[in-house]
Amino acid sequence: MKKRNRIKRNEDFQQVFKKGRSIANRQFVLYTLHRDEEKEFRLGLSVSKKIGNAVTRNRVKRLVKQIFLEEKDFLSKGKDYIVIARKPAAEMSYEEVRSSLFHLFNKAKLVKKKKNDEK
Repeated sequence: MKKRNRIKRNEDFQQVFKKGRSIANRQFVLYTLHRDEEKEFRLGLSVSKKIGNAVTRNRVKRLVKQIFLEEKDFLSKGKDYIVIARKPAAEMSYEEVRSSLFHLFNKAKLVKKKKNDEK
């Protein structure tokens, strides 16, 4: 993921938490904040030590990043996204993580329709 597409600074995280909206399911919490001046989205990830050891946490982060990269053309631009992983995310496969995140995207009305209408 490119540097311009990442949220790293604490101030940026806090701004999204305070001013953004949140949507949640059992596996993830998704915070979103619209930014008018930006043409691309930014992604921040938070995976607590409660999820598991470093290998497990990094695996969850890699899966989430990969899904955002694959779906970047269909996600709303000019937004900040923060994904917070919950404990059940540690045992999930790629397909389950993708399905769970798409559930949140659809709940938040963040996904543009694909040409072949697949999820």
